[in-house]
Amino acid sequence: MTTDTSQAPRLTSLSHGGGCGCKIAPGLLAELIGKSALPKQFFPDLLVGTETADDAAVYRINDEQAIVATTDFFMPIVDDPYDFGRIAATNALSDIYAMGGQPLMALAIVGMPINVLPHDTIAKILEGGESVCRDAGIPLAGGHSIDSVEPIYGLVGIGIVNPRQMKRNADAKAGDVLILGKPLGVGILSAALKKNLLDEAGYRAMVEATTLLNRPGTALGKMDGVHALTDVTGFGLLGHGLELARGAGLTARIDSRSLPVLPTVQGFAEQGVITGASGRNWASYGTQVVLGAGITDAQRALLTDPQTSGGLLVSCTPDVADQVLALFAEQGFGDAAIVGRMEAGQARVVVD
Repeated sequence: MTTDTSQAPRLTSLSHGGGCGCKIAPGLLAELIGKSALPKQFFPDLLVGTETADDAAVYRINDEQAIVATTDFFMPIVDDPYDFGRIAATNALSDIYAMGGQPLMALAIVGMPINVLPHDTIAKILEGGESVCRDAGIPLAGGHSIDSVEPIYGLVGIGIVNPRQMKRNADAKAGDVLILGKPLGVGILSAALKKNLLDEAGYRAMVEATTLLNRPGTALGKMDGVHALTDVTGFGLLGHGLELARGAGLTARIDSRSLPVLPTVQGFAEQGVITGASGRNWASYGTQVVLGAGITDAQRALLTDPQTSGGLLVSCTPDVADQVLALFAEQGFGDAAIVGRMEAGQARVVVD
C-alpha cells in the first residue's frame, strides 16, 4: 500500500526516548531483576547467562560449538526511516560480535503505530534492517510485529562461537590495556538532532558510526591475548567499563585525554546539549566511579553518554594491542584507540 508521506510526523517525535538512550537505567534494572522470586536453576551448558550483565547468552552444543543468542530493539534515534532500520539492526548484531561470535541469522521485532505512520515509512524501516543483515551475510528469517503506540524496531540475533574462543565481559586481567573501537558522542548528537541543532555533516558522521558493523569481534575472539570484550551502548563508557571491572574484580582506569570523539560532540556537551539518560546513568553508578579533579561536567556527560550501536571495548595484553588496532583499522575503524588499562584494586572505574 502506498501512502502520502508529505504530512508524516518525524519519527523522533513519536518516541519519548531514542536508541539505546531508551534503556532502563542500570540501577533500576538491577533492582527489577533482583526482585524476581523465582529460584535460580543451574544449566551446565549455559556458559553465559545473566550473572555478569554480558552482551548475549551463550549455550554450548558440543566442545566446538555454542549458540550465541541476543535481542535488542528501541525507538527512533533519527527521523529517516531507512537509517533508523539500519542503526537498530547494526546495534542488535553487535552483541554477537561482542562475544567473539559470528552471526548466523536474525528475526525482526516490529512495533509500529499503524494508523499514524505512513506504510511506506514502515516499509523503509524494515528495508534498512534487511540491508544490514545482507551486509552481515545472514538471512532475516522472520520475526514478529504488533501495532504499538510508539515505533519500535530491532532484531533477535542468533550466532555461533567456539566455546574456547568466546569472550566474556568478566575475564579482563590486571595489566591489560583497554581499546575502544568507535568514537563516543552518539547520544549527544541525537540530542542535538532533536533540537534541530545538528547539521548534515554531523548527521552523516553519526549514521556512519552507528551503521558500522562490529565485525572485528569475530577475529578478536580467536586472539589469545584478548581477554574480555563488550560493546559500549546505553550505559555509556563508564557503565560498560564498570561491568568489566566488576566481573574481573579490578579497577578500570580511563584516560579521558585519549578518548575518540565524534565531530562537534565536545561543543554540544559544553552547551549542555545532552540526553536525560546520561544523568540517569550517573545516578545509577556514579558512587563507583572516581573522577579526576580536572574532569568537567561536559566530560562527565560524554563518559556517561548512551551510545547507540557503539564500539567494542577490548581488554587485551599490551603485546597484542598493536595487532588489535591494526585489525580495527583494516576493517574501517580508523578512530580505534587505547583509552585505558585494567589494574589491581577494588571494582570501580577511575578517570584521569
